[in-house]
Amino acid sequence: MEVILIQDVDNLGGVNEVVTVKNGYARNFLLPRKLAVENSAGNKKQLEERLKQAKKKEDAMLAAINDVISKLSASPLKIGAKTGTSGKIFGSVTNLQISRAIREQKGYEIDRKKIHINEEVKELGTHKATIDFGNGHSTELDFEVIAE
Repeated sequence: MEVILIQDVDNLGGVNEVVTVKNGYARNFLLPRKLAVENSAGNKKQLEERLKQAKKKEDAMLAAINDVISKLSASPLKIGAKTGTSGKIFGSVTNLQISRAIREQKGYEIDRKKIHINEEVKELGTHKATIDFGNGHSTELDFEVIAE
């Protein structure tokens, strides 16, 4: 019997996948637990519509991510830090400070957990950080540490 999976099922398949299973497994396990629906003409149309909506949502999200990437890479962020006489900063720059600087200077709210600083920042100058947007989309961000 062919069924369309509504949820991920271990050792069987993922969401919106059409799989062939034995009749008893479909009738006694998958269908009653709402893990799958029968592969009929109406359900095929619903599957196609769900896939079309998911594609549209993914395209909109990708356009928004590209917009954010272009705004972030337009100019480097400026992050102020307290320094000693030799140009070294007290402590180091954290991803929380970068997140706040993005919010204040660029107007975007990016979670600090998505920001990864490439090297430990303990001196003034230009440095790089990586922002991971998920789904394989990431960008490098330049930021400049200046003395306060």
